[in-house]
Amino acid sequence: MTSSLSPSSPHAAGPARPTHVSDLNWSRATWLLLVVVCGALFLDGLDLSMIGVALPSIGRSLHLQAGSLQWIVSGYVLGYGSLLLLGGRTSDLVSRRTVFLVAVTVFGVASVISAAVSSDLALIALRFIKGASAGFTVPAGLSILTTTFAEGPARNRAFGVYTLCGASGFSLGLVFGGLLTELGWRAPLLVPGPIALALVAVGWRVIPSVQRQALKLEHFDLFGALSATGSLLLLVYAVVEAPAHGWTSATTIACLVVSVLLGVAFVGIEKRHSHPLLRLGILRSESLVHANLAAAAMYGSYAAFQFLVTLYVQDSLGWTPIGMALAFLPTGLIVLASAPRIHLVIARLPTPVVILIGFLAFVTGYALFLRATPTMPYVEFMLPTMLLIGIGFGLCFAALNAQATSGVADHEQGLASGLLNTSLQIGGAVVLAVVTAILGNTTSVSHDQLLPHTHTAIEVVIGVSMAAVALTVAHIYRTREVSLGRAVTA
Repeated sequence: MTSSLSPSSPHAAGPARPTHVSDLNWSRATWLLLVVVCGALFLDGLDLSMIGVALPSIGRSLHLQAGSLQWIVSGYVLGYGSLLLLGGRTSDLVSRRTVFLVAVTVFGVASVISAAVSSDLALIALRFIKGASAGFTVPAGLSILTTTFAEGPARNRAFGVYTLCGASGFSLGLVFGGLLTELGWRAPLLVPGPIALALVAVGWRVIPSVQRQALKLEHFDLFGALSATGSLLLLVYAVVEAPAHGWTSATTIACLVVSVLLGVAFVGIEKRHSHPLLRLGILRSESLVHANLAAAAMYGSYAAFQFLVTLYVQDSLGWTPIGMALAFLPTGLIVLASAPRIHLVIARLPTPVVILIGFLAFVTGYALFLRATPTMPYVEFMLPTMLLIGIGFGLCFAALNAQATSGVADHEQGLASGLLNTSLQIGGAVVLAVVTAILGNTTSVSHDQLLPHTHTAIEVVIGVSMAAVALTVAHIYRTREVSLGRAVTA
């Protein structure tokens, strides 16, 4: 008997109740559901990637300094990273269908509005709202898939499509962003909006509803979410604005102190809350902690590097947005090509070893870029770096996900996955803030000249990746020691 989602009955109060899809003969409604969920993830990656290409054009149009430009990126990743765990909890308690559709609607409306504003503060605020929407969309979408497709071939196939769409969105976003920015910097901000609203219209019909039990306010760890978000926002603000105010100024010190206090408050809230966003006991897993720290370093170094290179090749070398996007394309193509096969590598090698090889590729790629001069052709100063970054991403991303969820109880798989994604976004925001502080308040540069302090900023990017290498080597050594100790004891 074929198991599939049934379209809504015209007499039903809402979409049909879910039936686990256990085979590979999917109905039209099942495929449409998968398109909606995967489409939302594709838009998340697409939006984040497209905005990076448009940054120089936005900066020139709105006369923004590097510090303001980084907030357009950081606003999104901070909203995403700080609310991801709350989004997962809300989708479990309220209704994954409701949370998903509302979040995608907010994302779409915010996209349309952001294309019309001319204030940097309004644009940054809307980017934060879009990131927060993604923080609710992603865990709700994942839970829709896990409750729709039965464990086994059907779910593996669905997750394969889901993962490929996520990688495609981030990779192809550079190309789409370059093409749209040629029409004007508002175009890449606008385009995700109508697509998101179209997904909502389809999702309303094909995503099944599930009746929930009565909710209680204590089920929501709102104060935990607020303290974590406030701590991260103040940390990034302090680092970015420190060059202007001074590292020892009252403003900088006050922001850092309050950030630390909010972080301590978050830990205290999580210890005492009956339904915490983060069960602190899960951090006793050394493999999970290593995966999260490495994930923060991986995306943090890449986000900062892309920010630096985007400003350099467009503002200094005078490249067009599409030229810059095509320069990054080899990275995306390698990630796309490796995604369906990387599980074969992980099956043969321990995940820490795969992560180590990936980070060594990152370090080598970033270090090669230090040779860059305005007169060097693309194939010499940039192509080797792009290829190595693609290899690093292809190896690290899959291995980090596998390691973060390995050995974790079934009922905490969602928490482990959400924590890893949170670490990715927080790493991106923090390292990007540090690099922006090094650049200072740069608005423009002369043609064929590097941005001030670019070499120092890239050295910081290399340093972050090297720290991940050292951390991974230590983890490999530690796990081998433990394994040998257990073998001797046995």
